[in-house]
Amino acid sequence: MKKIFNVFMIAAAGLLISSCGSPKKMAESAEAVSVSCNPQVLEVVAGNIKADVTVTFPEDFFHPKAVVEVIPVLVYNGGETALDPVMLQGEDVTDNYEVVPEAGGNVSRTFEFEYVEGVENSHLELRMTVIHKDKRIPFTAPYKVADGANTTYMLVKQSGSLAYAPDAYQAVIPEQNETQILYLINSATVRPSQLKSDEIKAFQEFLTNLKADERRELISTDIIAYASPDGKEDFNAELSERRAKTASDAFNKKINNKDIAIEANVNTSNVDEDWDGFKALVSGSNIEDKDLILRVLEMYSDPAVREREIKNMSQVYTVLKKDILPELRRARFIANVEFTNYTNEELVALVNDNIEILDEEALLRAGSLLQDANQKITIYQKAVEKFNSERARINLGVAYLALGKNAEAENALAGVADKNNTYYNNAMGVVALRKADYEAAAAAFSKSSLKEAQYNLAVIDILNGNYTDAAAKLSGAGSFNEALVNILTGDLNTASKVLGDAQCQCKNYLKAIIAARQGNADAANAALEIASQDETLAKRAENDIEFAKIR
Repeated sequence: MKKIFNVFMIAAAGLLISSCGSPKKMAESAEAVSVSCNPQVLEVVAGNIKADVTVTFPEDFFHPKAVVEVIPVLVYNGGETALDPVMLQGEDVTDNYEVVPEAGGNVSRTFEFEYVEGVENSHLELRMTVIHKDKRIPFTAPYKVADGANTTYMLVKQSGSLAYAPDAYQAVIPEQNETQILYLINSATVRPSQLKSDEIKAFQEFLTNLKADERRELISTDIIAYASPDGKEDFNAELSERRAKTASDAFNKKINNKDIAIEANVNTSNVDEDWDGFKALVSGSNIEDKDLILRVLEMYSDPAVREREIKNMSQVYTVLKKDILPELRRARFIANVEFTNYTNEELVALVNDNIEILDEEALLRAGSLLQDANQKITIYQKAVEKFNSERARINLGVAYLALGKNAEAENALAGVADKNNTYYNNAMGVVALRKADYEAAAAAFSKSSLKEAQYNLAVIDILNGNYTDAAAKLSGAGSFNEALVNILTGDLNTASKVLGDAQCQCKNYLKAIIAARQGNADAANAALEIASQDETLAKRAENDIEFAKIR
C-alpha cells in the first residue's frame, strides 16, 4: 500500500512540473506571451517617444523559481537605444522584483526614449531572457512591439513671426500760427500801436506766404477775446464780448487787408474771465508766492471767491496787477492750417536723394514702405543716429532677423532702453526661439500683447507637445502652423480648410499627410509629387511613417 502511495506522489509531482514548464521551456515558448502597445505607431512629442506597453503571460507559463529580464530597445536606422531592464520573478524567488504568478497575469510599463536622428524609421522591441540558477536563456526571438516614429510636429515653422514698431507719421499735419493784441484795463478799444507790432507784421507775412505754399492751406481763423479775472463777473462778460467785436473788425480791416485777402472761415468767441490763462502765466513766472496762488486756484471753483482770496494777499496781488493781469486783457488771432506731408512716393525718393531732411516719423514710415530688408537697415540706422530712436532700434533688430542675421539683431536690440516695449519683447523672443532657448522665448513673448507674439507662443506650445493650447492661439491665422497643429490634434477637416488650394511644397506635404491618414493614396501621392519638388521634403518623405501604408 505504501509503495502504491509513493508511486502516486511521484506521478503527481511530474504532472505539476509538466504544467508549470521549465525555465528552458519558457524561453522556447515565447509565442505564448502576448505584447500590446499604445500607441501602435510611436510618436515623437517634445523630443521624446512614449510607449505604454503591456506584456501578458498565460497560465502555467512563468516558472515559480525563474526570473525574466525584459529590455526595451528602440531599433532605428544607424543604431539602437536600450533602456534599463524590467525584472520579473516567479512566486518562489526571494528577490524584490515584480511577481508574475503561475496563474499568469499582465505587466504594464511606460517606456520613454529621447529623440535621435534616424528614429523616423524604427521599431520598438522587447528582448527577454530567462534567468535560473545563474543560467541565462534568451527567448527565441525579440517581441516587436510597435513601429515608429512619427515626427510630424517637427515640421513646425519656428523662424518666428516678426513685427515692426509703428510710426506716427501723419499724412496731414494740423498747424497753428498765432499772434495777439493787448487792451488797456476796462477798455475794448484797439490801439493803433498794437496793430503795428512786429508780431502782427510776422503774422501778416505768414498769411501772405500761405498763398504760395503748396503744402499748407488755411482752414480757418479763430479770434478769441478775453477779460482778465479781476473786476465784476457781469462787467467782464460784457467787456470780453465788446473786445471780440473790435478784434474782429481789426482783423478784417487791418490784419487781413486787401493785400493779403485770404478767404477762410473766421470764428469769433470770447472768454469772460481768463482763469486758464492766469494759471498758465503764474505757473511760468518767477513770482515768489506762485505756489500759494496756484493752491488758491485749486481750492476754490467760484471765480468771485478766487478773486477775493487773491486780493487778500495784498503784496502778491500788487505783483499780479503789474506783471500778470495786463497780459490777460487781450484778443488772440489763430490761423488754423493743414500741412500736407510727403506722399509715400516722395518719401521713397527722398530716402535716396535727400534723406537728411526727413524727421524721425518720416524715416520710420519710409522704412515701412520698402520691402528690401537691407534698405530698411540703412533707414533705421539713420533714425538711430539722428534721433536716438527707440522704435528704430527695435526695427533695426527686426530687419536683421528678416535677413537671418540673428547676432546682429541681438546686438541692435541690446540698445533698447524700454525693456517692456511690446515690439521689443516679440523681437527678443524670436532671437531666443532661433537659439532654441524656448524658456527665454516664452518669457519674452508673454510680455508682448502682439498677435505675432501669440503666434510665436503657439510655436513653443507645439514644440512642447501642448497641441490644444497651440490650436487655440493659432485659430484663424490661416497659416502653415495652424494647419499642422490641427493635424496633430486629429482635426483633419479643419486642417484641410486652412490649407485650401495652396500650391506650395510645404503645404502640399501637409495635404499628403492628411490624405494618407484618410486612406486616400491617390490624393496623398499627388500632393507628395508637388511637395517632393523640395529636396528636403522629398528626402523626409522616404522615411516618414505617415506614408508607410501608401508606399
